[in-house]
Amino acid sequence: MPKMRIDAISIFPEFFDVLDISLLGKAKAQELLEVNIHDLREFTEDKHRTVDDTPFGGGAGMLMKPEPWGQALDSVMKPETIVIFPSPAGELFKQVTAQELSEAKHLVFACGRYEGIDQRVVDYAASKAKVRLISLGDYVLNGGEVAAVAMIEAIARLIPGVIGNADSLAEESHSEGLLEYPSYTKPSSWRGLDVPEALLSGNHAEIAKWRKAKALERTQQVRPELLD
Repeated sequence: MPKMRIDAISIFPEFFDVLDISLLGKAKAQELLEVNIHDLREFTEDKHRTVDDTPFGGGAGMLMKPEPWGQALDSVMKPETIVIFPSPAGELFKQVTAQELSEAKHLVFACGRYEGIDQRVVDYAASKAKVRLISLGDYVLNGGEVAAVAMIEAIARLIPGVIGNADSLAEESHSEGLLEYPSYTKPSSWRGLDVPEALLSGNHAEIAKWRKAKALERTQQVRPELLD
């Protein structure tokens, strides 16, 4: 039985084909992860398969209608479900968010388009399951699909068994509140640039000390607010 089930609802289900490759594709094949993609237009009831309409109160653009969303969510929601609405108005997605969500049994990603989804859809979902509005950052995308794919990858790779060497997760950026230290591979000298001596020493204590120092240095230079 998969450790996690993920459902994504979108008018562009082909966006999620990327989840069939690389480590997540292997995780699905090994039944560590179950991913189901749903076309929102399959839940419409008119011949034009309409999913949007003009907003009350006026304004530019179109808004996604509630009924197709209601039917789509009814088909997948359970009491233990966490419904995630990717939204620039949501909480900021961080590594700690990914870690928290990686322990869930069932996630549903509701991917809006146009000017967003009727607020009543969010309110209705919150009456049936836990709801979170989550943003990738302080910018706006054309829809929720790209954000959902990014979040799914960040979350799913933390499920035990998905990453071959689990120790590598502990040394990544943000895993301990710091950015990751610089990494090097062979050859030891390339185009006049040499690998730092500490990494060639074979002294594990010195290597760990160098990596911690470089992680602190990089964080201070690039993301000093993480050290506050």
